[in-house]
Amino acid sequence: MSREVKIGNVIIGGGVPPVIQSMCTAPAHDVDAIVSQINSLAEAGCGIVRIAVPDFEAAAKICEIVPKISVPLVADIHFNYKLAISSIENGAHKIRINPGNIGGEKEIAYICNCLNAHNCALRIGVNSGSINAEEYDKYGNTPCALAASCLRYVKMFEAHGFYNIVLSAKSSSVKHTVEAYRELHKITDYPLHLGVTEAGLYESALAKSAVALGSLLLDGIGDTIRVSVTGNPLYEVRAAKLILRACGIDKNYCEIISCPTCGRCSADLIGLTKRVEEYVRNIKKPLKIAVMGCAVNGPGEAKEADLGIACSSGNGAIFVKGEIAGTYPENTLYKEFIKRLNELL
Repeated sequence: MSREVKIGNVIIGGGVPPVIQSMCTAPAHDVDAIVSQINSLAEAGCGIVRIAVPDFEAAAKICEIVPKISVPLVADIHFNYKLAISSIENGAHKIRINPGNIGGEKEIAYICNCLNAHNCALRIGVNSGSINAEEYDKYGNTPCALAASCLRYVKMFEAHGFYNIVLSAKSSSVKHTVEAYRELHKITDYPLHLGVTEAGLYESALAKSAVALGSLLLDGIGDTIRVSVTGNPLYEVRAAKLILRACGIDKNYCEIISCPTCGRCSADLIGLTKRVEEYVRNIKKPLKIAVMGCAVNGPGEAKEADLGIACSSGNGAIFVKGEIAGTYPENTLYKEFIKRLNELL
């Protein structure tokens, strides 16, 4: 089990289920736009949000942002350790840095003193483009080099008495990402922030992240996740929720199982499934609901469902835990289904 790290009012590690993260795309100096985006992400299920801090004007805005949001704020810092200090002093709950571009021992010491003084957390983020030179010379651009770079930087902060640390070792390669995190999991108990970097547009990002993050989560590795998507960050939260649900970690929702359809299906199963999915989207209760296109894939194959529909030509059956509860004409089937669903809520 990883150690516990507190970020604002959120705990990661220590056996707590993985927390979803995302990053704002709103302009760095536009407080209203950032606050609006963060609150939308939080409403969608995001637990921690990161913002870019490219300059001191952006760092100074943090004290205006924090009182207007309900989730912890992470400041993303590169190249200037003074930006890290300014962000911490202005109320960031965590900072994310790559120590390889932030300075040397003196700069690390300044950051550590400020982190400790303000009870702020730190993510050390290394990716395949920022491997420490010594590790690169020794291992090349490999998962081992990613993990070793992380550990080298951890020791720099530990030397200054700072331990409130989260680690990430991301690659655009699914295989390298999985191997790097497995290596970190073996050699440290710091919480791990999972993600595939530069994963692309939504479909590509979802596929890459589902394979990489899913593999790790199913092995019990990972304390917080971010699905990197080129585009609207709300899609990152949506993808992360899908991954956590597919891994059986998030159970507080209605799971829809539906057959892929074939030549036996004579009903509009796609339309019916979409209607059911939309109806249950915001229901926070662990239920399994089946929408099946014929008797073959009906109560038999979906007998584990709490509630289901099996369609046929002109009518359909509603079943509960594999047992037929009634048959109805096609034009009343959905209405009867919703009635029975509401009885379960």
